[in-house]
Amino acid sequence: MIDMIEKEDPVISEEEAAQYDRQIRLWGLDAQKRLRGSRVLLAGVGGLGAEVAKNLILAGVKGLTLLDHEQVSEDSCRAQFLVPVTAQGQNRAQASLERAQNLNPMVEVHADPGRIEDKPDDFFLQFDAVCLTGCSRDLMVRVDQLCSKHNIKVFCGDVHGYYGYMFCNLGPEHNYVEEKPKVVKPPADSNDGPEAKKAKIDPNETTMVKKTTSFCTLKEALEVDWTSEKAKAGLKRTPVDYFLLHVLLKFHTDKGRDPDPKSFPEDSQLLRQIRDDVLEALALSADLLNDDFISYCFSEMSPVCAVVGGVLGQEVVKD
Repeated sequence: MIDMIEKEDPVISEEEAAQYDRQIRLWGLDAQKRLRGSRVLLAGVGGLGAEVAKNLILAGVKGLTLLDHEQVSEDSCRAQFLVPVTAQGQNRAQASLERAQNLNPMVEVHADPGRIEDKPDDFFLQFDAVCLTGCSRDLMVRVDQLCSKHNIKVFCGDVHGYYGYMFCNLGPEHNYVEEKPKVVKPPADSNDGPEAKKAKIDPNETTMVKKTTSFCTLKEALEVDWTSEKAKAGLKRTPVDYFLLHVLLKFHTDKGRDPDPKSFPEDSQLLRQIRDDVLEALALSADLLNDDFISYCFSEMSPVCAVVGGVLGQEVVKD
């Protein structure tokens, strides 16, 4: 669960206990308390952002701020379910506010129509977690580096046609617990032979094991030196989607938008050129990412948003 910046102990009311009964049974009252004390910033209320917003609001965070300067378009109405069809031309965050709030009146939902690029550093420090969707590479790197210094968890994601991705940075030292089957040790004075003296796993009992792991920054994840021996050794295990992400982020940087079906011929040609340039800059063969990817990375498709949004929302809640 999200760790709170302000060390407070939220109280779960009887109404909230009834509302969140099923999830309290799943992850416990203490975890729900921590969740109820957390404030989350969600930047980008497109198809993916709407799915993430729904999952966080239903989970029961304390507050969720929807940040988006874009206007509702016909594509917005098709890709996400929080804006009414009559809201075309309105700000997307503000148009999504009413339906988002109706999902769970116990959560404080706010709409901010400003540009995330114009927000000062202090703006991000009021949140326990920041989730960025549909943002440029430079912006995500900037926010991730800022939040890493202040122990604020960062999540990034986007959807391009049939392709979607997510990234999370939970800090250089992230503590968590893992549920494992309980190991039962035999009595020390057992005389039933060597087999009886071996530790056995009890499938009916589990134990919680505390663990610590380290997360890299987004900048580190994207700036791998593929000429190093360590990177070369791991190349075969690296999904080709990682390099597709580089291409799509570069397209967004160059054009200020994602590939658009309305300009499919031009954007397809540009994607192919960017693919060649990106792989050359990484000292990798252009054959690593064949031309087939071009047909599958246009538009924001609702089913893909639902899947990626489910995973992304789950990670925000879980961590």
